[in-house]
This record gives sequence, structure tokens and C-alpha cells, in this order.
Amino acid sequence: MRIEQAHLDLLYRHLDTARERAHRTSAGAHHGAAAGGTHQARLEREVRAREAARHAARLDAVERGLCFGRLDERDGTVHHIGRTGLTDEAYEPLLLDWRAPAARPFYTATPAHPGTVVRRRHLHTEGRTVTGLDDEALDLAGLDESGRRALVGEAALLAALARERTGRMATAVATIQAEQDRVIRSPLPGALVVQGGPGTGKTLAALHRAAYLLFTHRAALERRGVLVIGPTTGFLRYIEEVLPALGETEVVLRTVGELFPDVTTARTDAPATAVAKGGPWMTEVLRRAVAAHQSAPAEGIDLGDGLRVSARACAQARDAARGLRAPHNRARTHYLRTLLDALAIAQALSLGRPYDEEEAHYAPRELWAREDVRAALDPLWPALTPRQLVERLLTDGELLAEVAPEHAAALLRPPGSPWTVEDVPLLDEAAELLGDLHPTDRTGSATGFATETSTEAGAATEDEEELAFAQGVLTITGQTDDALLDAAALAGRFREDSPYRSTAERAGADRTWAYGHVVVDEAQELSAMAWRTVLRRIPTNSLTVVGDLAQTGSPAGARSWAQMLDPHLPGRWREERLTVNYRTPEPIMALAAAVLRTAAPGQQPPESARPGTDRPRAVPVPDGDFAAALAELPAPVGTLGVIAPDGKAPALGALTVTAAKGLEFDNVVVVEPAALAPRDLYVALTRATRTLTLLHHRPLPPELAGAL
Repeated sequence: MRIEQAHLDLLYRHLDTARERAHRTSAGAHHGAAAGGTHQARLEREVRAREAARHAARLDAVERGLCFGRLDERDGTVHHIGRTGLTDEAYEPLLLDWRAPAARPFYTATPAHPGTVVRRRHLHTEGRTVTGLDDEALDLAGLDESGRRALVGEAALLAALARERTGRMATAVATIQAEQDRVIRSPLPGALVVQGGPGTGKTLAALHRAAYLLFTHRAALERRGVLVIGPTTGFLRYIEEVLPALGETEVVLRTVGELFPDVTTARTDAPATAVAKGGPWMTEVLRRAVAAHQSAPAEGIDLGDGLRVSARACAQARDAARGLRAPHNRARTHYLRTLLDALAIAQALSLGRPYDEEEAHYAPRELWAREDVRAALDPLWPALTPRQLVERLLTDGELLAEVAPEHAAALLRPPGSPWTVEDVPLLDEAAELLGDLHPTDRTGSATGFATETSTEAGAATEDEEELAFAQGVLTITGQTDDALLDAAALAGRFREDSPYRSTAERAGADRTWAYGHVVVDEAQELSAMAWRTVLRRIPTNSLTVVGDLAQTGSPAGARSWAQMLDPHLPGRWREERLTVNYRTPEPIMALAAAVLRTAAPGQQPPESARPGTDRPRAVPVPDGDFAAALAELPAPVGTLGVIAPDGKAPALGALTVTAAKGLEFDNVVVVEPAALAPRDLYVALTRATRTLTLLHHRPLPPELAGAL
């Protein structure tokens, strides 16, 4: 350990030096960016500030567990493996980044196929101190006598599996297995589906893949960021430390219920409503709902004093606006201008004056200034927000009967009902159909006909200049991939005098942000409409899709990957399978496998890698007082997760199956297994890493009773 400690000390000295230099550069660049000078000079300084801040954040994030491995090769070459790469003053490598090609044998070499590796060593550290070593001799014949005598420790994977859980997912960067490495290093393009049963490490593999892709394709991905979508906020808290610990900070974590700006919800709908809202037919329902707000009065328009437009002209104006194939709010302007022109012509004719170019310029604007004209035209094609459209759709029985007769009963709800997770894809779809409001619609004048003042024109010109400077700076510095939004953000920094915001912060606040890569965990739970919402955020279709079809709980979720993905990504997705369960001990997995045969007969359970010593136990609760029964259980060693049916969970302070998805605990208590659907029971049983207890008042399901 003395030799490894000396090398670790050397690595931390170089890390400290690099980190101090990065922070100094960042501070100096930010100070310079705030100073005066031309737009171009300030934007160039801002680019340097952003890059320095990113580098400093990455170096800060790898402090813990900087070096965790070592490879000894047959020719005597030694490589140390860690969370980032470090070199000495002569640019000789002191530490290989775990994602570098030269580090891959650390994860793929086996005694059967060692390649050039003779020994793999795992370093255990606490802070900056080496606390233990584990050696794996992959080629004993390749080790000399001193090397054989130096072998120490046990298999690092078994040690990692035996550790107590902390309530936070840790990185597996030191113990990645070969099938997980295949997932992690899978190429960037297209959608990769990672199908794996409980405990196979699919979430860890997906997160490490995100870190690997950011390392390998940093220029393409870092400025676009990576979006990680998880099933619950509890799950996101559980995994939130993994990517920063790998040195990656340009990551946005969201649930589906958080993908629409200013909406955060974890509420879910009843099964029938969830199915109705989640089906692909909702795209047509929403289109019909928008069209229902685009009307042409059957009697035409007659405001008196010669201000008349025939019913036929109104219908032609409406059809022409629809023919633009533009979003509703943009087409509204065309429709209203056409009607105003028709009214202005009618007015001119009634007054016996020619409708010349000057009249055409001023008359429609003067008409729109009249309250009676606005009151007559505005309702024909109103400016709409996504919230207004979806709220009316779901609360207006007559509208639902018109646009969604088959699903009206399931969709109808009382006005003022809170938003649900299933509403978010509807809001997102509505935003696409409606488009942005005109700026004057946002301020309440409800139209886009105000005359631009000279001040506004000047401001617009200045904005264009700043944007052009920003675009030029990014071009010069080689940062132009999808850089228009970045340019706007840089220009906005000086208009708003706003502080530096990371890519993750900017992306998280922008519904239309195009990410570089998206990870979808527990993806089997997403509805067809939710997939549309996700895919809008990744136009390149570069995704890591993680899930287990045997654990699908949502009635609107996936029954096969092809059924869910082929409509959106035909021929553009591929599948990898993880088959080894590293979490669940063999006795517990045998019980879960018996349940799986009922829950999903066509699905194969993963093979458990852990023998386990504690058999699952069933504890009858004759009086049904589960709170008292929980209190009487022996105090467990390690973390405890209590999982109960939805109706019992709140009173017991327990987790529902939905809230427990993706999580793991040293000890798990499942309350009233017979009240859980078979797939939910399978999920609940496979959260345990050590002990499993079943509290039951009702008889146990036959598959459990027969396997205990």
C-alpha cells in the first residue's frame, strides 16, 4: 500500500495544481467579461469564462475516488485508472481516464481472455488515503515471483455487492462488468435499448454511458447537454451524485412531470384516464381541439356603417390561414389581417373613396384600434396558451364530445383540477400546435398589429448586432455545433447583465432545447404521448433507453419495445440485454422468479450473482395491524425500505411500488403482497440486497406460498 499511497499523493498534487489554475483562469475570465470593450471582445471573454468554469467544475467533481484501479501488463507497463486523466509536466500520463480506450481492459480482461494484462488491482480510498487493495491475477504465468507474493485482497465486485446501501447510488466505475462495458461504449448514433431485469445495473450502465459519451464526443455534446429522465423525483435524488462524481456536470435531471416549463407534478391519473391520455390518438384529438378554436361565422360579420364581410369571405380567410400549415397563434395573425383588410375595403367602398396603398397601410390598424372590431374578430381565432387549450379540452364536455367522443368519459374532469404527469405530454403537444404568442398577445392587447416605434426598432437592430457578434465568436473559437442558441445566450448575458449559467441551467429552462443525448430510465412506463415529448428534445434520436418489460406498471406503458419505438424510430434502435443480477441474493430472486412466471410468462428473470444466506420470511398479521407489526420487527442492519399497496402506504409511512422503482435497500418489508398486482409484486420483491420480509393479513399469493 505504501507504493500506491505515494502514487496517489502525486496524483492529488497534480490535481490541485490543475484545479487552482482552472479556477484562476475562470475568475480572471469572468472579471474580464464584465469589463468594457466592444461586443466582440466581451463575447470572446465570455466564451473563455464558460470553458474555464466547465473545466474547473469537472476537476472539482473528481476529488473523491480520484484513482481506483491499476493495470499491470506482461511487458511491465503499469497504468493507473481513475475518474479523469492527468499528465505530468512532460505530458506523460500519470492517470488514465476510465473512458479512454487504453483503460478498457480494466473492464473487459478475464482469466480466459486476459489479453496483455497479468494483474488488475482495485484501490480502495478514503479521502486521499489508500485503505485497501484487491488484486485479480488474470495471467499467473505472466507474473514474476515478487508479483505473485504481492497479490492481496478479494474480488472487488463481491466486496462492492456486500457493502451497505447509503440511500444514494454510487458510481460503479471501479467494478463495471464486461456486459455493462459493452453498453457503456456502444456508439453514439441512434437509440440503444438496454433491457435488463432487476439488479442488472442497467441504470448505472446508462449513466456511465452518458459520462463516456460526454468524454468521447465532448465537442458535440457538452454545449447541448445530456437529459436524464427518471420515473420519480425520489429516484432522481438517488442517482443525482453519479454523473458529477464522474466529472460530468452538463446534465439535466427531470421526470416526465417536469418536462414542461413551470409545471412540476407527481400526481397520476386513474388507469382508464392514463390510457386515454397516453394513446397516440391524442395527437388528433388535440388537433381537432385547436381547429375548434378557428371559426368563420356562418352569418358573416356586420358591424354597421358599411363594415361587412360575407360568410363566404370569412370561410375563405379561415381556410387560407389553415392552409399555411403554421402553428395556430402564427396563423391567427394572417386570418385577422385578412378580415381587417376585407373590412377596410368595405368601409372605403361605403364611403365612396378609393382603397389605395395608403388606405391599405393605415385603415386596418385604425379598425383594430376600435373596441367593437376587436370584440367581433378576436373570438373567431383566439390567441391560446397550451394551458388554456388543455384545460378547456379536459373540462368542457361539449368540446370533448366533438373532438374525442370515444374517450370523452375518461378524459372529462372538474375545472381547476391539478395537473397530472399524464397532462404534461398533452401540454407539450399543444405547445407545438399553437406556437408562441405574439409579444403583444402576452401583454394583453391580444394582437400583433401595433406599430413598431423607433425605440423598438433600434433595440431590435442592437439585438441583431449582438447576436451576430456572438455567432462570429463561436465560429472563430470552433464552437458552432447548433450554436445559434448559445450565441443568443451569450448576447443575452450582456443585455440582461445576468450571471454565468451552465448548459444544464439554460437547457432546463427552455422547452425547445435540443439535447445532445437523452437517457430514459424505467422507460417501459412511458406512454406513446410521453415518447413524443421525449423525442422532441433529441432531434438526432441519440438515446439510451433503459427498462425492463417485466416491470411495466403503467397501463399506458410498453408491452414490447417494438410496439413503443417503431412508430417513432423505425429501424433506428438496437437492443442490448443485461442478464446478471448483482443486487438480489439468490433465495430472494428465486421467490421473485416464481412471481414473474405469473406476472410476465414470456420474460426470463436475470441470474443472481449473489448466493445469500438469509431466506425470505413471511410474518402473518392476524389482526391486520401492520403499523404494530412493523414496530415489532427486529431493528435491521443497514437501510430499510417498506413497500405497501397504494391505499396503505401513506398511513404506514411506506413507499408505493411506483416510488420504489429503481431504488434498492439492504432490507425490504413488503406489506400485504396479495394486494399487489403480480408485476408490482415482482418489483417490490427485487428491491432487497440482503433480507426480505413479507407481512400479510390475507393469504399469500399461491406463487409465493409455494416457493417459501
